Amino acid sequence: MLLVGVVAASSSSILVRYAQHEGVASLAIAAWRMILASLVLLPLALTMRRRELLGVGSRLALTALLAGMFLAAHFVTWITSLEYTSVASSAALVTTNPIWVGLATVFIFREHLARLTILGIAISLLGCLMIVLVDLDPTLAPSMADAATATGASSRQPVLGNGLALLGALGVSAYLLTGRSLAWRLSLLAYVTLVYGAAAGVLLVTAVIAGVELWGYSSVGWWSLAGLALGPQLVGHTAFNWSLRRLSPTFVALSILGEPVGSAILASVLFAEVPSALQLAAFATLLAGIGVAALGERAGSRAMASAAAN
Repeated sequence: MLLVGVVAASSSSILVRYAQHEGVASLAIAAWRMILASLVLLPLALTMRRRELLGVGSRLALTALLAGMFLAAHFVTWITSLEYTSVASSAALVTTNPIWVGLATVFIFREHLARLTILGIAISLLGCLMIVLVDLDPTLAPSMADAATATGASSRQPVLGNGLALLGALGVSAYLLTGRSLAWRLSLLAYVTLVYGAAAGVLLVTAVIAGVELWGYSSVGWWSLAGLALGPQLVGHTAFNWSLRRLSPTFVALSILGEPVGSAILASVLFAEVPSALQLAAFATLLAGIGVAALGERAGSRAMASAAAN
């Protein structure tokens, strides 16, 4: 299920670029992604989980609102980053959340990470750093600028774009950690309906206050928005939330690092953002980190099972 989520999420950057090319503002893209996803979920939730939703107390509702706010911040900053930097670098930086999730689980939740998990984090972050260094290479700027112009990006400003992607990573890390407390108390359908709905409401209000145009898009723009809601959001993020019930948040966050690989492959075919040899090496490093962390996750699960048996 986690693999399905990563594959679905890999198309997110591509669909965002198509929507931006059609003149859809980044804030509007984020808002419609969550609004459309919520409109699909709400009838299902009211039919299948009505009693559970009506029984949600004020504390859980506030937690869902907080998680939705973090999710909204993640999408706004990350989607905007695609206006200024490459797909590969944006996707790589926004998925650096393992470092923040890992630190939070250690220093806030007082949990211990397996040594292999820590090693996997280090290896994967090394791959992310390699991708960023390529994006900052001035010899690559002309070709990347041409690709950005062709796909609707505003301009090549990698420092700004990479900074926004990093803020997106912080937002999704806070979302994963906040949502973990809800995931154990609510069914998956009730959980995603509440959190996605909260994010949709926050983004819609923000877009209206900011005076962002929410109508009048081309058919390609609307199809891109619908694709974002159905694919990366409903399939991708829901798969991540499902996985949080069965795997540690650190490992789920680390596995999402596979997204830049798929995004970069699609961008090279569709937008002529062809990965360099260093980027390909970085992708291999990312996958190696995920593999090492998987071994750490398995070892940690066995240790917990052994302790429980004794």
